[in-house]
Amino acid sequence: MFTGIIESLGSVDKIEKEGTNVHFTIKSSISKELKIDQSVAHNGACLTVVALGENTHTVTAIEETLVRTNLGDLQEGNTVNLERAMQGMARLDGHIVQGHVDATGTVKSIKEVDGSWYYTFQYRPTPEHLLVDKGSICINGVSLTVVNPVEDEFSVAIIPYTYEHTTFKELQAGDTINLEFDIIGKYIAKYVQLYGGKS
Repeated sequence: MFTGIIESLGSVDKIEKEGTNVHFTIKSSISKELKIDQSVAHNGACLTVVALGENTHTVTAIEETLVRTNLGDLQEGNTVNLERAMQGMARLDGHIVQGHVDATGTVKSIKEVDGSWYYTFQYRPTPEHLLVDKGSICINGVSLTVVNPVEDEFSVAIIPYTYEHTTFKELQAGDTINLEFDIIGKYIAKYVQLYGGKS
């Protein structure tokens, strides 16, 4: 489990293909602290550390992950958001994040307002993927608050700290982003779908 609070930025050092799998070697400030088999969220997608180097770690993404996330778009030199799995006694500073990307969306617009930034995203809404105003959403692994969800788009406000310490400062209109919807909302939606008004 994760919280959506980014620990470090990582740089894609090497990309190697093996069949339909892709091995990503990431250089970061936390790589030296990782262990083999440890779970780390990369842009919000939970991946397992399979190898370690000097200030680098390697993870493997299968075809399913590459298709359902923006990891398949990564190139050497790109930056990714990193978060290690939550410790049992740690504070839940963000919200409950599983590291399972539900869908991708697209950056529609970016607007700077008095030192902060408003990002608007488009996505394909489904009954299972609900958004509510002031609810939680995880974007590229970052826990954020939903602003003004309407039809197939919504916005988030980014403060300067988040802007500087995540990949948000590199996003441009048209870029693909990973979305993980609130787990509580997903369970409620599934319950209603299965049982409706029955008690």
